[in-house]
Amino acid sequence: MCGIAGIFHCGTPKPVDPARVRAMTDALAHRGPDGEGVWAAPGVALGHRRLSIIDLAGSPQPMASADGGAMIVFNGEIYNFRELRRELESSGARFRTDGDTETILAAWQKWGPDCLSRLHGMFAFALYDLGRRALFLARDRLGVKPLYTALLSDGSLAFASELKGLLAHPLLRREVDPLAVEDYLAWGYVPDHRSMLKGVGKLAAGHYQLLKHDAPPAAPVRWWDVSFAERRRESAADLEAELLFRLREAVTSRMVADVPLGAFLSGGVDSSSVVALMAESARDPVRTCSIGFDTAALDETSYAREVAERFDTDHRERIVASNDFAEIGRLAAMFDEPFADASALPTWRVSQLARETVTVALSGDGADEAFAGYRRQRFHAVEERARSLVPQSVRRRVLGPLGSLWPKADWAPRPLRAKTTLMSLSQSGEEGYARALAISPPELRAGLYSEAMRRELGEYRAEQPLVDLMRSAPARSGLDRAQYADLAFWLPGDILTKVDRTSMAVSLEAREPLLDHRLVEFAAALPDRMRIRGGQGKWLLKHAMERYLPHGVLYRPKQGFVTPIAQWLRGPLASEARGIGCGATLARTGWFDGERIAALAEAHISGRSDHSRLLWQLLMLDRSLAALKIA
Repeated sequence: MCGIAGIFHCGTPKPVDPARVRAMTDALAHRGPDGEGVWAAPGVALGHRRLSIIDLAGSPQPMASADGGAMIVFNGEIYNFRELRRELESSGARFRTDGDTETILAAWQKWGPDCLSRLHGMFAFALYDLGRRALFLARDRLGVKPLYTALLSDGSLAFASELKGLLAHPLLRREVDPLAVEDYLAWGYVPDHRSMLKGVGKLAAGHYQLLKHDAPPAAPVRWWDVSFAERRRESAADLEAELLFRLREAVTSRMVADVPLGAFLSGGVDSSSVVALMAESARDPVRTCSIGFDTAALDETSYAREVAERFDTDHRERIVASNDFAEIGRLAAMFDEPFADASALPTWRVSQLARETVTVALSGDGADEAFAGYRRQRFHAVEERARSLVPQSVRRRVLGPLGSLWPKADWAPRPLRAKTTLMSLSQSGEEGYARALAISPPELRAGLYSEAMRRELGEYRAEQPLVDLMRSAPARSGLDRAQYADLAFWLPGDILTKVDRTSMAVSLEAREPLLDHRLVEFAAALPDRMRIRGGQGKWLLKHAMERYLPHGVLYRPKQGFVTPIAQWLRGPLASEARGIGCGATLARTGWFDGERIAALAEAHISGRSDHSRLLWQLLMLDRSLAALKIA
């Protein structure tokens, strides 16, 4: 894993100062402590920080092709590079290294942009073709690896693996996009179609961009998308057999490394499945690690320990105190943009634990999105059946007003919390799912904003891009559309951002075998009943893994990586909660009604309501702005 950065002049190929690119890569040193380099030519400069994983001594970057006609900086891993290498050698290509980076160069020279469809892995790279005088930027299918871009005032385009790389460029404007604030309050992160700063973008997952010196920047091109439009018709037994084959293929391909390798093990279905298949193919005990909490209701280490004992792994665990919030400022700085998924803290902690003994760790991320493991997906499938029975005009006229009047009963048992369900059923399926996915509904957000901020936002609502995405999805059912939204919107914006930043902060490479694109494409073609059956999500995956894992691991209620933020904000962080609305950084923005935020904080601290997720969002926004030195 690595960090990349660079500058490219669109139009006149002005000289690029290599020192400027070196400053950008220095800001990414945590992503690559093992090596660094900068290459420059008229109108372009590429920079790289290396974390050595494969061909430790022989693949420094920036790297030139064998004929010197192309240069590349690359972040990620290509898991089928040896097969590609043999194919390219058979057609005359020659290689000087034993790594995957040079394979990308040769693939580009043979197939051009079509090379991307042959690459199996996670990647973001920038390749400069000297003959074409063109820069090729590309990002992997599902957005495992990030790539930020910005058009600067001197006519150049700058790019970097993280926003902090761009922030090292003196011409980058630090002006917040108010639409990004609305997006962040809705989702808890800034999704990939936007950035916190005006003028900064993110190359979307499954897209590339080809830039030339003699033309304005071309629009990004989609080169891959997952389709839910087809259905497999084989028997459950045949589909299960194929699933196991694809799971083994995905896991074993990600076990190739010239450095110590291990796995995150939470004790849930997904990470346990990965560890089971690693143990099946490994000669030595798999190195596993788990993080637990000193609060019993949040601790899953007993399940992880059960799986570790079953497969005789070399297991390590660490208990994190329930008051482990002292470094939330450092956590906010990792992400540059505000990021409020509270599971980032334990993910960072487990990455720290893993890095003590390994350089690469496999994770179980992606199965919930691909195989329908989230409760909201199951609820959405049920709600879609209800919507099909009652015309939308009736639902809007009856259920909408009823939902708006229904009390918000955070204290009540879940089946009695009808407000969200009524509001969801009054809307279209896409609008209802956007409401289910959002942290705070639009009516709550509108009440937080100042009058000036409401004018800035105009008619924009954060849910609309997700609604549009679902309506245009290559899908056949409501469940398909929900999963498509999770794979294309939630996964890169939240889950993969969290894992990338927290693992890279400690120079650890995280690999996600359950996001092998062939496995995701297989899952997308499964009939709904193979994904959800008998109220169980991930039905086929769980059924296939019954031969490996205990029933209690496979079928216990999903918990996830959680932190006790509600308790924190009523206890040791109560003063922080009270100060959010009038805190110096957030107050200076003029975006919010401080009195309204203060009232929500008091309601939470007193126990009358649970506003912990919203208050945590605002706290992380405040810390992020302070880290960026914006407000």
